[in-house]
Amino acid sequence: MTSPAPFAVALVSGGLDSMVSAALAREAGQRVLALSFDYNQRHRIELDAARRVASALGAERHIVLPMDLSAFGGSALTADIDVPKDGAGTEDGGGIPVTYVPARNTIFLSLALGWAEAAGARDIYIGVNALDYSGYPDCRPEFIAAFEGLAELATKAGVEGEPFRIQAPLQMMTKADIVREGTRLGLDLGLSWSCYDPTLAGEHCGECDSCRLRSRGFDEAGIADPTRYAVKPA
Repeated sequence: MTSPAPFAVALVSGGLDSMVSAALAREAGQRVLALSFDYNQRHRIELDAARRVASALGAERHIVLPMDLSAFGGSALTADIDVPKDGAGTEDGGGIPVTYVPARNTIFLSLALGWAEAAGARDIYIGVNALDYSGYPDCRPEFIAAFEGLAELATKAGVEGEPFRIQAPLQMMTKADIVREGTRLGLDLGLSWSCYDPTLAGEHCGECDSCRLRSRGFDEAGIADPTRYAVKPA
C-alpha cells in the first residue's frame, strides 16, 4: 500500500502569483491545503478570486480565516487612504508603497505555520517575488530565510527534527516568467485577481501598481491578457 501524498499549505490570496505558487505545490505531488485571509481588506473581490483559484486547483481544503487588520490601519488596502495611480505608489521619501500592509506576510505565514503543524504538512508555499514587485520588505529572500529559521525554533515539529520549508518558487522570477509558468501549468490565469482598486463594474482599474505589473507581465511574455481593465495600463 502506498502512502498518501504529503500535504502542503499554500497561501492563496486570489492573485496571479499565489495561484501559480500553489499550482507548483500540486505539480510537485503535494495535496494542497489553501489558506486565504479575510482581513477586512477594502475590496472583497479578491476573496471571490481566492475561492475560484482554490477550487480550480483542487485544494483538499480551503480555509478563509477572518481577522481585522483594518483595526491597525496604516495601508491603502485597509484604511481610507487613496490607492496611488501614478505608477510609483511610494510614500514621500520612504520608498515603501502605501499599499504595503504592516507585517502582513509575517502574520499570514505565522498562521499558515500553525495549520501546517496541525495538519502534518512541512511545506508552506507563498507567492512572494523579489524582482517585479512593489518594494514590500516582506517579499525579500532574507525575510523568507529568516522566517524558515523562526519556524524551526518556534514549533514542536522543528524542535523534534522535522523542520518546515517555506517554499517561495517565484522568488526570482519576473512577472513575465510567472505568466509563462502559469501558462505552462495549464492554469486559467483569468481566474486570478490583482487590482488594488477595482471598479464598481468588477473590472481591474488598469492604473494601480498591481495592474501595471500584471499587464506588463502578459505583454512581455507574449501571452494574451484575459484581464478586463477599465483603463488600458500604461
